[in-house]
Amino acid sequence: MKSCARCHQQNQEDSKFCYQCGTALAVEPEPPIATPVAPAAPIIHPEIHPDEHLWRQVIGPHADLYLKHFKKFGLGEQPKFAMTWNWPAFLYMPFLWFLYRKMHVYALVYALGPMISTYVTGDLTVGLVWSIMAGATANYTYYWHCRKQITEIKKSAWSDPVKQDEELKKAGGVQPYVIWIGVVLYILFAISMFKMAQDGLPDGELFPGKPAKPVSASSV
Repeated sequence: MKSCARCHQQNQEDSKFCYQCGTALAVEPEPPIATPVAPAAPIIHPEIHPDEHLWRQVIGPHADLYLKHFKKFGLGEQPKFAMTWNWPAFLYMPFLWFLYRKMHVYALVYALGPMISTYVTGDLTVGLVWSIMAGATANYTYYWHCRKQITEIKKSAWSDPVKQDEELKKAGGVQPYVIWIGVVLYILFAISMFKMAQDGLPDGELFPGKPAKPVSASSV
């Protein structure tokens, strides 16, 4: 019921004027009609490459670190070389890192290369040169390895997602057993160095003492 503000007569809800005095009754505003809101368009990050999930599957562990380097080379554009550094390939035996990342040809090159170079030159420091080469080029070499694997898998198994995932896991990732090979090799290397140091000391002494001060002959 609507009450007239002038004579306080009760009127029907749909009345526009008072039945008793004819005063115009206040009209309550209709509730606003909610305007449908269109769903927000998905945010597209231009820095994310469409095939980034494929790169992550092929790389496996530490994908964020390697993708940071790979974006400098160009994930989808024309490949270009950029100077980067790979500490694991430099600090450890380079051929172990390449074997760990399933680059078997490069693992063979870095296994035989230092040995042949040392044999030819007779210089043990040649191995350091190979380690520096590995540290400077490992990321770019790994980039081309992953790019090749992704290209081949997209051509052969792109229509079947299940098969594609299987091929990515098989072609990419790492070989964890290589870590234990490295541990064994470093232990053998430490033992051999200890043996060489021990055999090189006179009279089998491990730690030679300080040489005695020569006694000057006294004059008579």
